[in-house]
Amino acid sequence: MIELHGSKYESERSPPPIRPLNPTQSDYLDALKTSPQVVVLGPAGTGKTWIAATYAADLYRQRRIDKIILTRPNVPCGRSLGYFPGTMEEKFAPWAEPVIQAIKERIGAGAYDIALKNGDIELVPFEVMRGRSWKSAFILLDEAQNATPAEMKTFLTRIGEDSTIVINGDVSQCDLRESSGLRTVVHLIKSQMLPVPVIEFTLNDIVRSGICEMWVRAFEEARL
Repeated sequence: MIELHGSKYESERSPPPIRPLNPTQSDYLDALKTSPQVVVLGPAGTGKTWIAATYAADLYRQRRIDKIILTRPNVPCGRSLGYFPGTMEEKFAPWAEPVIQAIKERIGAGAYDIALKNGDIELVPFEVMRGRSWKSAFILLDEAQNATPAEMKTFLTRIGEDSTIVINGDVSQCDLRESSGLRTVVHLIKSQMLPVPVIEFTLNDIVRSGICEMWVRAFEEARL
């Protein structure tokens, strides 16, 4: 039963458990269950974002967290979000659509709309990250390869108690002219042996479609 803080909107939902499609996805789910911070690397089509969003939705549906925070760096083809018309939320929504759809599938579209209206689900562009902090939340940073080291430092120091953070990206697809903050974070974790799982998907873990795998491999082999 979904009950959003005493709201009249309640509906029976019992979505099936998240089932891993390969050993790396299984390791990813195990890391989410046992660690408050997880870094996930790998190419498109491996389920990195879908698993994080679905797991977050289940935690929220079970009332084990109070909020879901979605954020990503704003490097869309060289244009900042300020280029586009609309509110910050309207500008940010297209980039978050895959995550939003995954959450809606788990909690229902109506429950999602209520959670968004109540502020239980937030779309927070990196442009307004500074000064924010959260507790009892699931925070997903998607496309993290496009965050600078300074932005990653800002992000990682915003996290409060009883929260889960997932840093998700593909270091081979960095659009920055400077070094990637995701690469920096992975280096710090490994060099200082920090207690943060790093899950690394490969081309063999692509599950979206055969076409997706074909093109990812083609671009990888061409080094593009």
